[in-house]
Amino acid sequence: MSEWIVPLPDRLDAFLAAEGRMLSRAKAQKAIDDRQVRVNDNVVTKSSHRLQEGDKVSLQDSERREKESGNIQSEDLHLPVLYEDDACLVIDKPAGLAVHPGAGMVENEKTVLHGIAFLFQERSLPFSTESVLVHRLDKDTTGCLLIAKTPEAHLLLQKQFETRTVHKTYLALVAGVPEVPTATVDAPIGRSVGNRTKMSVRASFTSREAQTTYRTLASVKNVALLECDLHTGRTHQIRVHLHSIGYPVLGDSSYVSALSERLTQEFDIRNICLHAWKLTFTSPADQKEHALKAGLPQTFVRALEAAGISYSG
Repeated sequence: MSEWIVPLPDRLDAFLAAEGRMLSRAKAQKAIDDRQVRVNDNVVTKSSHRLQEGDKVSLQDSERREKESGNIQSEDLHLPVLYEDDACLVIDKPAGLAVHPGAGMVENEKTVLHGIAFLFQERSLPFSTESVLVHRLDKDTTGCLLIAKTPEAHLLLQKQFETRTVHKTYLALVAGVPEVPTATVDAPIGRSVGNRTKMSVRASFTSREAQTTYRTLASVKNVALLECDLHTGRTHQIRVHLHSIGYPVLGDSSYVSALSERLTQEFDIRNICLHAWKLTFTSPADQKEHALKAGLPQTFVRALEAAGISYSG
């Protein structure tokens, strides 16, 4: 049985899918349909159930979920480990690797979970898909990804995300140069009405509050390098927010403008130029704050060079 206390009002399926509580929103909805979810000790069968601050959400473990954990086979994906202690580790996620299996993926496609299973096997640690991912990164996003080694550490680290004591900083190469060098985008994010695979800035009862602060680090005529601080952790948050204010991330095929598409082709960019650069959190192992930084991948460096931006990071 897994339990959480709700920090802010939210929709039940969205709450379960956020920050690694479950592997996907679809699985959260299936668990709700299967009567595996309770709110304040009462079974809830509606995915759209509105949670209030202080509610207790319980998720019953099942044979089906244990079987899904067993389907992740150990695979050496050579994931670089940036930090490790008895409670957790931080890996430098490469581009083109989904964090976990999901809809639309090819059969037997390897994911970060397969690589984590290998790391756990090397360390003789028990592996479960339900208690290792503390948060997630998009498939083509690179950089710092925090992994819990034990269910106890998983719960404690998730609480840090829920209370927003974890600090996440990204680097983004965008089309256009912001007129305001530093600003905070405060706009709710929800599922796009026209395309359910995308998110959009819109106000509705299913949307969730989202805030991103950006700072311009360098720029040339049509391109800027931005440092982005995430104050919330919504799906595609930085990509959606920057696109909404007119500065889409280069290499992004979902949230685009005519300029971003032209520059992506001109600079021969093959991956999205979004990098989880810095991560600061408190480890349950020593109760100390740890600040990690992932160096820029070569794909990002080449994009900067093509754009004519010099930045060492």
